[in-house]
Amino acid sequence: MAKITMTINGKSRSVNVEGRTLLSEALREGLNLTGTHIGCDTSQCGACTVHVNGAAVKSCTMLAMEADGAVIDTIEGQAAPDGTLNAIQQAFQDHHGLQCGFCTPGMVMAAAALLKENPKPTEAEVRHHLEGNICRCTGYHNIIKAIMAASGQDVSNIAAE
Repeated sequence: MAKITMTINGKSRSVNVEGRTLLSEALREGLNLTGTHIGCDTSQCGACTVHVNGAAVKSCTMLAMEADGAVIDTIEGQAAPDGTLNAIQQAFQDHHGLQCGFCTPGMVMAAAALLKENPKPTEAEVRHHLEGNICRCTGYHNIIKAIMAASGQDVSNIAAE
């Protein structure tokens, strides 16, 4: 076991991990940050997406020890301290961008990374950016609308596929 320390959602946190422990496991089981979902363990679904040093990362693809000293943002850190949803979370709620909610943390974190890099993406750019995230419920239409709305764009012209 080794002790690693990370800055998670603005706070220094430490956890003991084995060399084989994945970051997703350390977050969920070691630090009780259960908003990071584990959906596939093969890096295909994106439910475990977090930001590591500002980059969106599927946390099931990274060893926890690699995150020692890193700055990590998880879904738990997206809302304001008083619980007020951020613009992306609010848009997901307003535009029904979730159903069962399992993929939602990863979708919100992927969307946050996209909007940080490209504040006004086109619909095609949003679709391309989400190719690494799977939703089994929504058909993506409302997720796309939510992300476009969070970027401040008109969503009335987004047609269902």
